[in-house]
Amino acid sequence: MAEKKKIMELKSITKEFFKNKALDDVSIHVFENEILAICGENGAGKSTLMKIVSGAYAHKEYSGEIYVDGEQMHFEKPLDSGMAGIAMIYQELSMHLDSSIAENLFLGEWPGRRGVINDRKMWEKTRECLQPVGLEDMNPRMVLRNLSASQQQLVAIARALRKNPKILLLDEPTSPLTINESERLFAILKKLKANGVSSILITHKMDEIFENADRIYVIRDGKCVAEHNVDETDRDEIVEEMVGRKIDNYYPKEEVEIGDVVFEVKNVTVPHPFMKNKNIVENVSFSLRKGEILGIAGLVGAGRSELVGGIYGKYPRSGGQIFLNGQEIHIRTPEDALRHGIALLTEDRRADGIISDLSIRDNIVLASLKKFCRHGVMNDKSQNEETEKIFNRLNIKANSISVPAFSLSGGNQQKMVIGKWLMRDPSIIIMDEPTRGVDVGAKREIYMIMTDLVKRGFSIVIISSELPEIVSMADRVLVISGGKITGTLEKGDISQKTIMRLAV
Repeated sequence: MAEKKKIMELKSITKEFFKNKALDDVSIHVFENEILAICGENGAGKSTLMKIVSGAYAHKEYSGEIYVDGEQMHFEKPLDSGMAGIAMIYQELSMHLDSSIAENLFLGEWPGRRGVINDRKMWEKTRECLQPVGLEDMNPRMVLRNLSASQQQLVAIARALRKNPKILLLDEPTSPLTINESERLFAILKKLKANGVSSILITHKMDEIFENADRIYVIRDGKCVAEHNVDETDRDEIVEEMVGRKIDNYYPKEEVEIGDVVFEVKNVTVPHPFMKNKNIVENVSFSLRKGEILGIAGLVGAGRSELVGGIYGKYPRSGGQIFLNGQEIHIRTPEDALRHGIALLTEDRRADGIISDLSIRDNIVLASLKKFCRHGVMNDKSQNEETEKIFNRLNIKANSISVPAFSLSGGNQQKMVIGKWLMRDPSIIIMDEPTRGVDVGAKREIYMIMTDLVKRGFSIVIISSELPEIVSMADRVLVISGGKITGTLEKGDISQKTIMRLAV
């Protein structure tokens, strides 16, 4: 058998932040025509490694060597990495939302002559670029902001593929994608693989790895601890190597006595944010009981986030009533919701859940400042004491509450957001994609927090695109399609198959 060709090698890569080693002597190699998965907990160093390969960190900012096709590379900036045939698709979308699809694809490389842009040619080329990701019918002049999150991600992938890379780096590429869109993405990667393009995939979704990858590297605490061929390992072994311990139960749900109805929504309607005379949520009604975890499932774009955003006062409603403990309440703003004991963890914690430059303490007390203020003076001692209680209760992994939020892993940032709302002492918590972009160990900790909360009498609404999460953690499930409820499933009837049948 002919020996596989190494298209890229990373040798002894070490990167420090404030004297802490994010990467410690990491060496990996990538073969031609393969999909390589890199696994690890949040904060293990995966994204840092990809930023080094993509040129986001200049070669003087780390030690170690990078070889592409046997030639040593010194990347000063992402453009250098691109010139070497490497394209990066980041977890956080890096696009110009108020520019058109075509402008995003050809930014800085406009087709034309003598400084005059040939719009017609750019639109034709845009349609060609969108064809591999299934968006060829999209108008190239459409402003990116008007696309769904999943469509924006597919445009980002099309932009990366436009330059015909030989190595594609993907950091959590399917986070905003539907099941069908994810399948389309992996079909693209397999087609690229057949044409000589290698991909490095970072994902927390084990099914994606075992269905699509050829090899796996496991990184823990900045070190490469294992390498496997996919057909020679299994999920349990990979998870144990990631977290350094064996996990027997991924979904630690406990049976909790469910009480009376505490929250009720009747005929809520939310107008579409961009299309006049169209509703994105229409006449939706449901109830929530004390101690219950109520799941809301459906495909991306079905109206799940808009429903809870309308209830919470984040989006305007054009109709409907909300009842708390049998009494009608009026919620026009998020502050109204909080005053009634209703909290919302939004699906994008970085956009509207945390302030990255503030400390853990400042983020946790941010929604409760009145609680610590008397006569215009903030009580720092009380803030510290209350934050420490939540910090310890939620097992946030950091040296102290004064650590800045940006230094935390995704899972610990999410626990910090939960802590912020627990400081307000709500009775109802709405969690929109609470484990998106979170590793398997942190997911389990968040599930344990949810279980502890309902045991204490809280009620939880959880929206999730991960069906095993909904099936395992929810007591009841509402399925939404096209802005309307298409079914309500009781505990014994909840299954992935049933949910998908109702969702489509």
